[in-house]
Amino acid sequence: MFRAEVVGSLLRPSYLQEARTAFEEDRLSAHEFKRLEDRAVDQVIALQEGTGVDVVTDGEMRRFLFMGPLTETVDGIEPVADHTPMPWNTPEGDIEWVSPIAVTSKLRKHRSLVTEEYSYARAHARLPLKVTVPSPLMLFGLWSPTHSTSAYRDAFEMFADGAEIVRSEILELVSLGCEYIQVDAPEIATLVDPRVREWAEPLGFGAERMLSEGLDLINGTVQDIPDARFAIHLCRGNNAGMWMASGGYDYIAGALFERASAFDAFLLEYDDQRSGSFEPLAGAPEDKQVVLGLVSTKKAELEQPEELRDRIDEAAGFFPRDQLGLSTQCGFASIAAGNPITEADEERKLRLVADTAQTAWG
Repeated sequence: MFRAEVVGSLLRPSYLQEARTAFEEDRLSAHEFKRLEDRAVDQVIALQEGTGVDVVTDGEMRRFLFMGPLTETVDGIEPVADHTPMPWNTPEGDIEWVSPIAVTSKLRKHRSLVTEEYSYARAHARLPLKVTVPSPLMLFGLWSPTHSTSAYRDAFEMFADGAEIVRSEILELVSLGCEYIQVDAPEIATLVDPRVREWAEPLGFGAERMLSEGLDLINGTVQDIPDARFAIHLCRGNNAGMWMASGGYDYIAGALFERASAFDAFLLEYDDQRSGSFEPLAGAPEDKQVVLGLVSTKKAELEQPEELRDRIDEAAGFFPRDQLGLSTQCGFASIAAGNPITEADEERKLRLVADTAQTAWG
């Protein structure tokens, strides 16, 4: 059990962002680009270890999106010009965001991204190493009634193929000795918002189906795989400081805690009022861990340690304190551009997680 957790992605150094642009424009060779990716992974592992957190990731330096294992090494996804808009929110108000890509043909993995990530990071990390993979249901943002139906009759056929790809990546990780794997499932948490449910229903992945058949697909990606710890992470969207949903966990908690039974830990966003109260934690199985994502990655303002400890105490009124942990609310860079904070802010936030966890649990 880890008390001071990281969620996954970290801010890409400026030299890596510049190198990716140069590589995509054929101004940088694959060999040179990979050496710079390696340098960035070394840098973020050292950063995490220096802050005192209990577990590290490679920061997802080799991905453009946190969904990389489903989008960057898989055939069947292409740019499109007329995708269905998705509801998102910014500090200035509601917007509609349009994905530039969609599933256009059958999904087929042509290489493993996580194999490269883990094999390199394993040789350089001194702390326990975690690898993240996306939920297969995250493909919901790439489902297009116009472009996807020639390959799949409905979105859940597409999700099923995605689940096979995700499970194959997880099995590959375990075969390489990876002992901690996190499945990122923000799409489940977005269902707390009626606006998202209204958007999803006519597209064929309404809340009732996502919270039954969908959660079963996610659970199946890790079920009956020994020798590893599995966590599921939920947030309400994390895209350059934007979010997709607001609302407490009450709407999804019953299905989540019942159907995600193969997971050892639930990493839950709880950084502001959009996440609601801790009361739904009373339904979490007591043989699991709940990690409280109390520290925001969306804004630079640093939370106060006393307030974090008070919130941990409050959560302990609904779930055993000995089974709790602390983390950031999400990653710092779910997309390569990252959230609107600096690398110095990122380091302060991670150090705050580590120091507060040490004070709260010893």
